[in-house]
Amino acid sequence: MKKYLITLCLALLMSLQAIAQEQKPAYNASKFGIRSDGVTMNTRSIQFAIDWIAEQGGGTLRFWVGRYLTGSIHLKSNVTIELMEGAVLVGSTNPFDYDRLNATNDHALILAEGVENIRLIGVYNSGGVIEGQGRELGNNCTDLVHKGLMKDRLSNDRVGEGFRPRLLIFRECKNVEVDNVTFRNAANWVTMYDQCENVTVNNVRIQSTAFWNNDGIDIVDCDGFLLTNSYIDASDDAICLKSHSNKKLCQNVEVRHCTARSSASGIKFGTMGAGGFKNVRIIDNTVYDTYRSAITIQSVDGGICENILVDSLYATNVGNAIYVNVGARRDKQSFMDGITIRNLYCEVAATKPDGGYEYEGPIEDLPRNISPCGIIGLKDSKIKNITLENIEIVFPGGGDEHYAHVGLDELDKVPEMPKAYPEFSQHMELPAWGFFIRHVDGIVMKNITLKALKKDYRTAIVLDDVSNYKINGLQVEEPDSENKKAVFERKAAKD
Repeated sequence: MKKYLITLCLALLMSLQAIAQEQKPAYNASKFGIRSDGVTMNTRSIQFAIDWIAEQGGGTLRFWVGRYLTGSIHLKSNVTIELMEGAVLVGSTNPFDYDRLNATNDHALILAEGVENIRLIGVYNSGGVIEGQGRELGNNCTDLVHKGLMKDRLSNDRVGEGFRPRLLIFRECKNVEVDNVTFRNAANWVTMYDQCENVTVNNVRIQSTAFWNNDGIDIVDCDGFLLTNSYIDASDDAICLKSHSNKKLCQNVEVRHCTARSSASGIKFGTMGAGGFKNVRIIDNTVYDTYRSAITIQSVDGGICENILVDSLYATNVGNAIYVNVGARRDKQSFMDGITIRNLYCEVAATKPDGGYEYEGPIEDLPRNISPCGIIGLKDSKIKNITLENIEIVFPGGGDEHYAHVGLDELDKVPEMPKAYPEFSQHMELPAWGFFIRHVDGIVMKNITLKALKKDYRTAIVLDDVSNYKINGLQVEEPDSENKKAVFERKAAKD
């Protein structure tokens, strides 16, 4: 009830903000000499308009149909950018046309830092578009390194994330609304909200597979964030919660009615989790054609992960269903307590699920069998109080015992890997095809259905160093396995 009231209050606050903003005057972009021809560089004229409107006490800068070429623009308090249907803000392909934030040195096309009551709104049907020209921009960044004008190590002949601009970064902003806007083709993470409060993002469409590291939406250390009714297609994690500061939390977040497609993970907590995550609701979402996990929940950087609910997640053609992990990358103990995943249906792919992407996920850790769901803590930092309820997962089965076979009497061969970059495949060959659960204190598995389409030499569920567990209503379907034991326990104790 408390979490519902928080969400209701946030929605009411944003509605009141919108009403107040609509009462402020609106100005057409043409008033300020801003051109829609797609070739005139409008950076200074757009920025002058934003600054002027802010000085008048606030209002709306309205863009009508056309292509508006620009470098970085900075939103100011009480200013709305309104994109009519057919209006496109087009990012420059010159890396030197982009400004950086004071706090983090990150750069983007649309920036806001330490301001409040800002809105980016699309009007009529599909609204407007933010176009990043990411492939050209990213390649131009690489070209500058080759010319000796920028210095970077050029991993895989592409510059690092710090050199490639994002499309949108809002940092330490309050009362933010983004609605009915399409973001396309970033050179880096597409949209990033960092240490913001009271943010509503609704009905956005993110289509960004033109370059590497294209996280769709990054919610970083925000307090009060509502993401709804959105579609994200990204060549990195689609919906990603992060915590960059050990003095902050990413908390009071709700993601509802969204669809995600990714060449990495669909919905992910981390990888960075310095402060941690608290009070997060992931409700009624869809993930498909995704290379890694449908849902990944991690605490690997010394932070906490508490009171997390994933409810009604539908996933098809994904590389993995569920990955929950505690690590210790920074020699700091991480904590995870109170995770609920319920009403989940997932179909795990037998082949590479993101095949055909412009930038596919890397082919790694092969040959190996299809990974099970992983719920994997550490000996001195166990995952506590996790509930899995009303879950059905369809696996391809057909595991090959000649692939780095690890038997049930050889569980110590499964590496702990506390300092590794956390991915569901990091533990290599696992002796379960459904769930591998290790270093957990308190787990309830209720109404779980696991289906293998082909016979698999592995056991459905392996429990290794698991205390206080309950399994009720387990159904395992595997061809030619009538007498096969479904659950193997080592150092495991029932509640």
